[in-house]
Amino acid sequence: MFEIKLDMIQSIGLAIILLLIGRKLRVKIKFLEKYCIPSPVIGGFIFAVMTFILRQFNIASFTFDTTLQTFFMTMFFTSVGFNASYKVLKAGGIKVIVFLLVASGLIFIQNIGAIALSKPLGIDPLLALMTGSTAMTGGHGTAASIAPNIEHLGITTASSVAIAAATFGLISGSMVGGPVAKRLIEKYDLLKGYIVDNSNTGISKQEEEFFNKNEGILNGERFATAFFMILLSMAFGTLFNYLFKKIGLDSLPYYLGPMIVAAIIRNATDSIENIVSSPIAEIKVIENIALNLFLSMALMSLRLWDLIDLALPITVLLLAQVIFTILYTRYVTFYIMGANYDAAVICAGHCGFGMGATPNGMTNMETVCNKYEYSKMAFFVVPLVGALFIDFVNVTIISGFISYLR
Repeated sequence: MFEIKLDMIQSIGLAIILLLIGRKLRVKIKFLEKYCIPSPVIGGFIFAVMTFILRQFNIASFTFDTTLQTFFMTMFFTSVGFNASYKVLKAGGIKVIVFLLVASGLIFIQNIGAIALSKPLGIDPLLALMTGSTAMTGGHGTAASIAPNIEHLGITTASSVAIAAATFGLISGSMVGGPVAKRLIEKYDLLKGYIVDNSNTGISKQEEEFFNKNEGILNGERFATAFFMILLSMAFGTLFNYLFKKIGLDSLPYYLGPMIVAAIIRNATDSIENIVSSPIAEIKVIENIALNLFLSMALMSLRLWDLIDLALPITVLLLAQVIFTILYTRYVTFYIMGANYDAAVICAGHCGFGMGATPNGMTNMETVCNKYEYSKMAFFVVPLVGALFIDFVNVTIISGFISYLR
């Protein structure tokens, strides 16, 4: 077998090529766009299938330098930390806080369910955890970043399982969200008496102005400031990691410390924003770049052959996750969020990002609203929680489960 070794620069170069290929294919193939499959997942998965075929026929194997994958992964989650703003959460109002708690509840259910099923299925609980909120609520980004930590604990198939689960979740979340909302709307006749202008949603004019205000045009100086703030958060975050190890929490992900530092900086600058502020728009750009690059690198090094022997137990776990999410959104999300039309649309969105990503949730809600009526409340609450807060909460909860199971 011919062995191909790529160094650090060659590895990131290949990742970029695969990312660009994924972008082109996503535009050309409607299925990929319909289910919001990320471009790095498309390009990286195609390459992973190619390496699988080459390996199975004993033709060639690939070895990559993943130094920059770790760097961009840490950069991505540090950027996520800047989203954890108490000021934004408070401005979102009680509905946003309630939905964040509801979404956090699903995270616990997904993880507890996965662990509970691991014993009868005969697989390690840490591996089963990769099919829980790591891949479901977290999506490909969290899956690709948490899994390497599990592999360091001796579970060598963690990355393959986590990425496969995240892909399954993206498609499943997009398929079940609409039917769940449709069933609720028609069973309880939720459109009866519904006010389309949403004047009774509880969203104040001040809240809308807070989130709709123009963040300004990107500029070089603010972009540089954003980049430096992220790098400094990453550097000072290592001090938190050192502290975690000293108190026996050495199994926590490496990026948790930088993420905490970023959250501290964000909330500190929010309190003195008339003096200094965090360039959030620019940070989001860097966050997106880092996510795409590390995800492309993670997918292209995916070992699909690891999934062959785990096909049956992983399939059972994934189907169970779909059932958990449907039941939770149907009986918990719906009733806690008000048991009305807005709540039904929120259920569609929760199915989307609870098993995939926020864009899936938005697509689900758009489909439901196109058929029935527009819900201002749903389109205010779901993207706010899904895009800004849930990743921070999810990673924190997952870290706790890993420490417990280790």
